Parts: sequence; structure tokens; C-alpha cells
Amino acid sequence: MRDQRLLLLSVWVSAGFAVVSSVWGILVGSSMIVFDGLYSFAAVGLSVLAVLALRFARRGADQRFPWGREAAEPVVVVVKAGLLGVLCAYAAVQGVADILGGGREVEIGWAIAYAALATVVSVLVGGILRRGAGSDLVKAEAAEWLGDALLSALVLVGFVVAFGLVRADRADLAAYVDPAMVVLGSVIFLKIPVQLVVGGMRELLSMSPPASVLDSLHAVVDEIRRQYAFDDAVLRAAKVGGRVDVEVAFVVGEPSPVRTVEDCDGVRGDLHDRLAGLGYERSLTVSFTQDPRWAV
Repeated sequence: MRDQRLLLLSVWVSAGFAVVSSVWGILVGSSMIVFDGLYSFAAVGLSVLAVLALRFARRGADQRFPWGREAAEPVVVVVKAGLLGVLCAYAAVQGVADILGGGREVEIGWAIAYAALATVVSVLVGGILRRGAGSDLVKAEAAEWLGDALLSALVLVGFVVAFGLVRADRADLAAYVDPAMVVLGSVIFLKIPVQLVVGGMRELLSMSPPASVLDSLHAVVDEIRRQYAFDDAVLRAAKVGGRVDVEVAFVVGEPSPVRTVEDCDGVRGDLHDRLAGLGYERSLTVSFTQDPRWAV
């Protein structure tokens, strides 16, 4: 429920900014501010999609989805980041066209006011989402807001520079600041969608989880191996949305006290409980063998 509330907060703030920035950008003649508004409009629709995906994922496993529905989360992250990446690329092309066309005159004072407001709001919303994030969808949303804050800060600096050029009677150069910021901001901001697409595709392809998650899994499995005096333990893992899929094969030697099915179930229960501390839903498979060949 907390993740859904955070995503809805992002939706409502994005909706407000979409309207404000679009109107503000048209009135002051800034393509950079209009781009920010278009980005916010896209973010609104995609954030609604994220809320629906989170609700879908939280419905859990059933006959149609025996391993759960968490794969919906990276799918939405990839789609969302891909569309935002396309928007950034389009804005960069338009910025180049404006530069080649001689630049763009902007009401600098009002543009500075907007950039300052956008920076503050983006930092606040991004910080709230980041602190409360319990799913990859909310983390992705936080990353987008903090990326937008960086973009707004760069825009603020750019408009201040344009203000200085106007005061120095170089309005001809100031006209190039707005489209140049569109190009620069689009290229910089493109990094976030690319990172999100890469991360989402890693999950959809069942690749190894991030190093921090994998290190935590190895630490737990090593504790179990030492506690029960196993000869070896082989771990395979993948992360899909809010779920980690874990497969562990323990090699049981003479020193180990594990001998019966009941003993094996005790090890499984112990491992399951310790993995709960990672904060993810768990799909756990544990096997035992005396022959190391079957653990590979």
C-alpha cells in the first residue's frame, strides 16, 4: 500500500507540473520548459501504468502465474524508460534544429523562476520516493525525479548565464542558450532511461541480481554451510521485480549432522527465514547431495 501511495503522489505532482510547465514554457517562449512539460505528461501516463503493474504484481502466484507476477515490474520499467528515452532523443533533435535556425528568444526572468521552482519540487518529491521505496517501480520513479532535479538545476544555471549575456548586451548569444540546454539536458537525462532499460532487461533475462543482493545471498548461504558443516554450497539466483529466485545445492559430507529428510527440512526452514531479512519475496529451491557433480 505504501508503494502505491508513493506512486500516486508522483502521478499527481507530475500532472500538476505537466500543465504548469507547458503553459509557462509557451508564455515565456522556452523550448526547454516546454520539453519539461512534455516529459511530465509522458511521466503521468507511465506512472499510472506503474501503479497498475504494482497492483498486478501484488496479487501473487496462482495457477496461471505459478512463480508469481513480479515480472510485470521490470516489463513496465523497460517500457517506461524506453518511451522516455525516445522523448529525450526527439527533444535533442529539435534543440539542434533551433540552434541551426538562429536560436530562441526567452523571457529570462520568468524562465529563471520556473527553473528554481522545478529544482526544489523535483528534489523534494524524489527524496520522498527514494526514502520510502519498497519496490523497483518506486525506485525507478525516484530516479526519474532526481534526474529531473539535476536537469532543472542545469536549466537554472543556463538561464542565469543567459541573463548575464543579456545584461552584457549580447542578446544574440543569449538566444542560443535555451536550445543548447535542450540538447545538453536531453543527452544527460538519456542516461537514466538507458540504465533502467539495462536493469529491467537483466531481470527479464533472469541474469544475476545486482552485486549487493548477490553478496547478501552468498553471506546467508555461507552461514548455513558453516552451521551445518556442509562440504560445499552452490548458489544460483536471479531477481525479478520484488522477488528473488534462489536455488541452493548443499554437498553433504561425513562431518555434517544432516542425515534425514526431517534434517533437510530443518535446513530449508532455517535458510528461508534468514533470507526474509533481505526484504524480497522468495522463491526458494534447496537440494542435498553427497556427490559434488550434482551440485554444479
